[in-house]
Order: sequence, then C-alpha cells, then structure tokens
Amino acid sequence: MNFIIDTTVKAVKQLYQTDIEPSAVGLQETRKEFEGQITIVTFPFTRFSKKSPEQTGAEIGEYLKNELQEVAAFNVIKGFLNISLADSYWLNQLYTDILTDDFAVFKPNGKKVMVEYSSPNTNKPLHLGHVRNNLLGYSVAEILSAAGYEVIKANLVNDRGIHICKSMLAWQKFGNGETPQSTGLKGDHLVGQYYVLFDKEYKKQIDELKVAGQTEDEAKKNAPAIKEAQEMLRKWETGDTEVISLWKTMNSWVYEGFDVTYKKLGVDFDKFYYESNTYLLGKDIIDEGLQKGVFFKKEDNSVWIDLTADGLDEKLVLRGDGTSVYITQDLGTAQLKYDEFKMDQSIYVVGNEQDYHFKVLFLILDKLGKTWAKGLYHLSYGMVDLPSGKMKSREGTVVDADDLINEMEQTAKQQTEALGKVDGFSENEKQELYHTIGMGALKYFLLKVDPKKRLLFDPNESVDFQGHTGPFIQYTHARIKSVLARAEYINNTTVSVSLLADVERDLIVTLTQFPAVIAQAADGHNPGLVANYVYEVAKVFNKFYHEKSILQAEDEQLKQFRLQLSAATAKVISKGMGLLGINVPERM
Repeated sequence: MNFIIDTTVKAVKQLYQTDIEPSAVGLQETRKEFEGQITIVTFPFTRFSKKSPEQTGAEIGEYLKNELQEVAAFNVIKGFLNISLADSYWLNQLYTDILTDDFAVFKPNGKKVMVEYSSPNTNKPLHLGHVRNNLLGYSVAEILSAAGYEVIKANLVNDRGIHICKSMLAWQKFGNGETPQSTGLKGDHLVGQYYVLFDKEYKKQIDELKVAGQTEDEAKKNAPAIKEAQEMLRKWETGDTEVISLWKTMNSWVYEGFDVTYKKLGVDFDKFYYESNTYLLGKDIIDEGLQKGVFFKKEDNSVWIDLTADGLDEKLVLRGDGTSVYITQDLGTAQLKYDEFKMDQSIYVVGNEQDYHFKVLFLILDKLGKTWAKGLYHLSYGMVDLPSGKMKSREGTVVDADDLINEMEQTAKQQTEALGKVDGFSENEKQELYHTIGMGALKYFLLKVDPKKRLLFDPNESVDFQGHTGPFIQYTHARIKSVLARAEYINNTTVSVSLLADVERDLIVTLTQFPAVIAQAADGHNPGLVANYVYEVAKVFNKFYHEKSILQAEDEQLKQFRLQLSAATAKVISKGMGLLGINVPERM
C-alpha cells in the first residue's frame, strides 16, 4: 500500500504546503461496517489544513481519486478517510501476487534465532503442559523461518538431578529387572511409574516417622528413601560406574518413549543440550562477575547479586560450598549456546511460573556486559487446565500427552463418523484422517489463544466441525480440494473478469493480508495471529461458496476465475495451518 502513502504525502504537500514523512500516514484496515478496504486517519493533518477532520479527509480523498486509477471511491466518517480500491487492483493482486509461487515467501533476512522448547525431565512422560510448550515452540520456529530467519530448534533435556535418582532407586528396589520390552510399556511411562512409586514409599516413611514423634520437616529430611536418593546423586556426581550405567539405561528408555510422542505431535529439533553436560557450566561466569564487581561474596563464601535497584531482590548465584544453583548453569548454558551459534535472538519457551527467573537471568547477563543479552526473550505461557481440574505430577494423576493424543483421535473418529465424512475411505486412510483431525483440533485449540493466557482445554469443543476450530478449517480445505478435483482444475490462464461480487472482493482482500500476518506473528512470537487469520480466510471462503456457484458459474471465464480464487484460498489455508504444525486433508 506504499502507493497510497506516497500519494497522501504529495496531497498534504500540494493541498497544505507542508512536507510530512511517510511514517506520518496512518493506514489501517477499514472496519467491516463501512465501505472500503483501506482507511487513512486524517486527524494528524488538521494541524496543516486548519480545517475539520471531515473536510480534510474529503480534500485528501478527492486528490487520491484524481491521481490514482486504483482508487474507485472514498467516504469520510468523522476523522477517517475510507478508500475503496478498484476491482482491477484486486484482480491484479490475485494474478500477479497471490497465485504466484513466491506469494508470502520472505527472502532470508540474515538473522539467526534459536527457539528452545520442550525441555522435558527424564523421570516421567510428557504431559499436557509439555504439549502446549512443544506446539508453541515448534509453531513460533516455523513462523520465524517463514519470515526469513535462520532458525535453530533446541531442546535442553533435564536428564540429571534428584528426581531422576528417585526413579532409578525405586526401579532398583522394586523393578525386578523389568524393561520396556518385558512389560510392553513405553520407556517414559515405565520410568514414570517408578517415580510415582518412590513418592508413595517416601510419603509412607514420612508418616511413620511422624507417628514416632518427628515433625513434618524432620521426617521429610530423615526418611530413608530421600537419604538413599541423595546418596545416589552424590555417587552419580562422582562418576560411580554402576549408578552411571543404570542412569544411561533408564534415560535411553525414556528417550525412545519421547521420540514416539514427539513424532505423534509432529515436532522436531536441530540441537539437543543435556543438563548432565551443562550443570557444571557457569562457574567461570561467576568468577568473571566477581572480578567486574557485579557479584559479591558473603561471609559463608556464597556469591550473590544485588538487584534491589532494579526493583528485584538479592539473588544467590553460587552456594557457599561452591555448588551451583539453577541460575548458575543457566548463565553458563546461555553463554555456551551463544558461543556455538552466535544468534541474534534466543527465545526460551517456558511456563509463566518462571517469569521471575528469566527476568533475573537476562538482567544478570546484561549487567555482565554480554552484548547478546539484548536478544534474549522469554516466551512465557499460561497453564492448561482440563474441565476436571489442574494437572498433577507426582500423585500419578497427570494428564499424559500420549493418552491425550489417543483421546483426540477417538473424539475425531466419533465426530467424523457421526457426520458421515469418511465414506469410501480405506481403514488406513480412516486412521490417518482421525490422527490428522485429532491433532489439528488439539493444536489449533492450544495455539489460537494468546500464549500468555491460561486456557481450559475441552476436547469435544475442539473437534466441532462448525466452530472456531482446526477441523472447521481442515474441512474447508478438503471442500475446496474436492471442487478443484471435480473441475479437473489446472491453473494456466489469466481470465478476463472485470467486476467482482462483494464476497469475491472480500476474499481477495483477506488473502492479500497473509504476508503481513506472518510478519506480525514473527515479531510478536504469537501463532494465535496466524491461527485466527486462517479461520477468517475459511469463514470468508465458506460465505463465498454458499453465495456463488463455482462449477455452475454463468460462463466459463467466471468459472475459471472462481476456481483460481478457490485454489489460492486452499494454498493460503494449507501454508497457514502448516505454520501451526497442522496438516490439512485433501479429502474428507
């Protein structure tokens, strides 16, 4: 729309003898209740015109209409100049832009960004919270890549610590040598069961010690189970061969299980970091901070940073005995990642309970003079609730990702069969379709909402073929593909249509917005913008489909034009949903 901006600058110069910058021209989409597609805000120009906003708008509108053949008409409502662009302009957009192979394809911008997401613990399966994290991270990475960035998808696996020792200890005591192969269980589920078992044993011991007269805190510290787990962690840290061997074995079971879940979720990674390799990092950064006077030592030799001047508090960065705290290794890992990839931006996809932690981490790196700290960003997201309440982990009542995926496939199967949408499908095609619809429903429901918002996930609502859902958009795509197949459509001609119906124009206008939506979603790290845009495209197409006959159009030229418009819509839906990690079926 630069031609409108440039001509408005000329209008202000000619009408009011004033030079303005192009950035002073505010363009926005015309509100649905008014005529037009583009709106210019005229209030800022009244300083130069010395006239009312309405009169100023009318004068600028008249100038634009005389100077630009693309401007068909205009109207002024208060201080808003609404411009209707000519059908020839929109048709030109369709043929020279939307239908071309490089529509909404961004050139590489020379910037590199890392998106770190998933970050699972190796003592239990992935759960509903991880699902939102994985889908959000993957989608943000895809959107950034589409917007021209070079993207590295990273996964920092929490593969060490007391929680893993708890699973290992319980397996040693009660496992009788069982394996994923011997039990038929996925490895992450098997290891997760032992984590739950440890917790039951630990609680039983706490209760026994309390009966024997110890306080709750004493019992928690003195229970034999926790002491044994702490001893196992000490052995792990000193490289005890037996403990390391068991750790490697049980972690390998978990990774095999994770791989299956990741594949079902349709997410992947370019780079894995493991906490067992990074937990000792950061101590050199502590020394650097002490030398620079950014950190200070207390009498017990512990190292701190004072952030009270920044509205935060004093923060421990190294214990008195020289052992790390979480922030120590996060400082070291941030440096490691930058040294390896030299990226312009590093995005951490982590739940909002860590907001304070990341605020502190980024601030410390900035105070240490790390120039790359300006490119660090915490993509914080809210908890996912199910209608039955909040997720729990240790009690074994966690909403498991694999169970959720299976439930989504079953829900998709019931809804799809009830609507008779799988007639003529083979059994394999049906199963594939149920997975595509189930995952489309889950992903769309979790991604259409602003990441920061907490959300209540309702599986049934998410699969509604008539709602603001993934399956509604998937069905729209399949409907278009069915029409194109019946017409044996091949796009190889520009047809001569001169007048557009309102709904045809609306659809072209909506499609032209796709590149801007990708750019906005990339800037805001918000897949919800893409999700809601693609829903809007599907809605406008369905209105067009119901109001205008495609295959029975009045003449061949019009039929060909409507087929081209339909094909362009399918292309945008397919690419837009792809940015959310959602597949769209060719038929259903």
